[in-house]
Amino acid sequence: MIVNVIFIILAVLLDQITKFFVLTKMKPGESIPIIKNFFHITFVQNKGVAFGMLYGHVGVLVFVGLIAIVGIILYFHKKGEEYSILSRIGFIFIMSGAIGNFIDRVFRGFVIDFIDFRGIWVYIFNLADVWINIGVFFILIEYFFEKEKAEKEESK
Repeated sequence: MIVNVIFIILAVLLDQITKFFVLTKMKPGESIPIIKNFFHITFVQNKGVAFGMLYGHVGVLVFVGLIAIVGIILYFHKKGEEYSILSRIGFIFIMSGAIGNFIDRVFRGFVIDFIDFRGIWVYIFNLADVWINIGVFFILIEYFFEKEKAEKEESK
């Protein structure tokens, strides 16, 4: 359990440090090419969620984020040992990302996005978003492994 908490703290710190760097060194809308026309650091103040949904509804987003974080903590605490290592890793990554973006919404009123892969992906995102996607990936892998395992047992 302590290893999980340490990982979450480190992942949130890495997310917040990168956002702090962008916030203090760049102006909103500014873009720094790292690999021209492929990878840029672009400072965007995201006042919504994925794909601009719920733009400007910070209070709603903070409330939903808090409910999600508390729900994940309670559910994972109660059922955590029942999950495989893949699912536990997935939940840890999702929690790390949720907390990182929650901190932004509470203290800034927006989420700092800056990772900009031009020509490949039209959306600009941050490390917390990466953590959430990695977490979902781990949980999906677990789901498909379990599904395949159940189908093999049924066919016996």
